Amino acid sequence: MTESPWWSPARHADRRPMLMARNRAQAAIRALLGAQDFVEIDPPALVPSPGNETHLHAFATEMIGNDGAGQRMYLHTSPEFAMKKLLAAGETRIFSFAHVWRNRERGPRHSPEFTLLEWYRAGEAYSVLMNDVAAMARAACKAAGTPLLRFGALSCDPFEAFERLSVAEAFRRHAGLDLLSTLAADGTTDAAALARQAAAAGVRTAADDSWSDIFSRVLSERVEPHLGHGRLTMLDRYPVAEAALARVCPDDPREAERFEVYACGVELANGFGELTDAAEQRRRFEAEMDEKERIYGERYPLDEDFLAALARMPPASGIALGFDRLAMLATAAPRIDDVLWVPVSGGA
Repeated sequence: MTESPWWSPARHADRRPMLMARNRAQAAIRALLGAQDFVEIDPPALVPSPGNETHLHAFATEMIGNDGAGQRMYLHTSPEFAMKKLLAAGETRIFSFAHVWRNRERGPRHSPEFTLLEWYRAGEAYSVLMNDVAAMARAACKAAGTPLLRFGALSCDPFEAFERLSVAEAFRRHAGLDLLSTLAADGTTDAAALARQAAAAGVRTAADDSWSDIFSRVLSERVEPHLGHGRLTMLDRYPVAEAALARVCPDDPREAERFEVYACGVELANGFGELTDAAEQRRRFEAEMDEKERIYGERYPLDEDFLAALARMPPASGIALGFDRLAMLATAAPRIDDVLWVPVSGGA
């Protein structure tokens, strides 16, 4: 039996309570940030570079000038570059509810167009962002009239103290791997060492797998399903090789000030102590694009204006939260499309 379109009155009536809860959650989060003197900004969606991470895929278009000449442009995958330019300009606390676009992403938890709530704190530790996310999750639950975040049979109580767990400890606990032993003192990776450990733990590997390939497989298959049950999990201190935009941890150069937030096994947010070394950022971006070209046969240009601004950016922490996913968990919706006012048509 074919499902009715989202705009059919009966189906909309079923979705409308979740959509109204979404609106209330958005208003509550705006109030939370406003009470802390955050300024809401409106970044452009059309950009010369959509981001330079290996596995992010952008939508490309062409901007035609008055003379008829074309310039390749992209829909942004995140407002990050624009917001960091504003930090360089002198802003100190900013946030945005931005529509962003990511290609090759469609499923119960993925929409190719979605809302990313992104915010930055100049001069503040990245751990403060963990408290921000917990407060927002509580606000979303209150807006939906529920004490728990839910996804299927799983639940998470954001009113409980969150768990802060390093990636290395999560790999040891849930996969039996000694992740840090596969990293040199400077963060350089040893794919063969990680492959041996993964194979011994029963994780499939291939001869041409990179360290990052194996890391991602272990994370998705063995670690992520265990995170955010009963309470929020802050998965902290990612290996430097998996944190292209983050500062190195001062006590261990193998790890970086990056964390992800999980609820009910679902990733909600990705936060950083922001890298402000423009030369190091360029090196990391070029390495990411080399890897993208190796895997996917394409690369994106660097945003030179962003790299120039980065040299003037103050120390800061920033985070991006998938707002639709938060609304989905707060309303116990089974699919992300249920909490989008107008879901994207087409696709799987």
